Amino acid sequence: MSRRKPFEFATETIDGGSRRTVDVPVSVLSDHTPISLRVHVIHGKRPGPTVFVSAAVHGDEVMGVEVARRLLQSDLLDKLRGTLMVVPIVNAFGFHNRSRYLPDRRDLNRSFPGSAQGSLASRLAGIFLDRVVRRCDLGIDLHSAAIHRTNLPQVRISPDNPRTRALAEVFGAPVILTSSLREGSLRAEAKTAGVDVLLYEAGEGLRFDEMAARAGVAGILRVLRHMDMLPAKGIAKAKVTPLICRSSRWLRAPAGGLLRTYRGDGDVVEEGDVLASVSDPFGAEEVELVAPSDGIIIGRAVMPVVNEGDAVFHLADVRHDDPAQAVEDLATQLENSPLFDEDEII
Repeated sequence: MSRRKPFEFATETIDGGSRRTVDVPVSVLSDHTPISLRVHVIHGKRPGPTVFVSAAVHGDEVMGVEVARRLLQSDLLDKLRGTLMVVPIVNAFGFHNRSRYLPDRRDLNRSFPGSAQGSLASRLAGIFLDRVVRRCDLGIDLHSAAIHRTNLPQVRISPDNPRTRALAEVFGAPVILTSSLREGSLRAEAKTAGVDVLLYEAGEGLRFDEMAARAGVAGILRVLRHMDMLPAKGIAKAKVTPLICRSSRWLRAPAGGLLRTYRGDGDVVEEGDVLASVSDPFGAEEVELVAPSDGIIIGRAVMPVVNEGDAVFHLADVRHDDPAQAVEDLATQLENSPLFDEDEII
């Protein structure tokens, strides 16, 4: 069998059947400390698609960094077909500062396609898009909720895209949420470039969550297997179909004060259910937050102090005969999947 053509990336040449971490220069801090985009390239011995996995586009969303770390530790990648580009930390500036944003206070995920002559965020966006995204057939972008919020593991896809819908089902997270593309986002600009992106949301900013990590690693490996980039052995298929949510909305605090929540991530609620109450610090007044419709809670605030109008619950509309049982089955699958025996956790 002839040797596979090397993969040229930045100034490096990666031979077939090898892997390497490559630093792509981005900027220099005020004290002349260089900042790079670090990309780990795994170039398989045999041909196949090129896929990127990225995390920490928002610097405080460390859950995705842990998913990427566990993925890179997997022995299954030794048999990779095609090429995998993993960027555990896209926004190194925000990661070092434990901040969602860059030093110029811009949101990287609203700065695409970027420009070499633009702001710091715009320059980083342009480098990531040109060097990584546009070279791929698919991307998986890892996110979590903002600080003081948490998300049920979910994959977000754009409406009317059969390919990402099918891949999201293969991924096997509890919920698939259809959400429109936002101007300036990585997902929107990648689509313009002809690259589909699955967006995985799970957990809380600046926090780890074991189930979120398991669901993320399992989902990525399943997608790579589905694309014939990995052998089937050792990768368990999702046994439960994810819940499809076509719309969602945030329920907001009806008053300011101390928040007591009665429902959590993945809870299925009915119209009229009391989800939380907000009390003033003196205990004189208490206001209940009631579900305005049936749905499933896919995100919530974890801070017990709220101002009137603060987002408290992210409620998604779901179409399923027994959504509560489906959520329970999905949770059980994550706990019991042979891909994640306690002795083999990556």
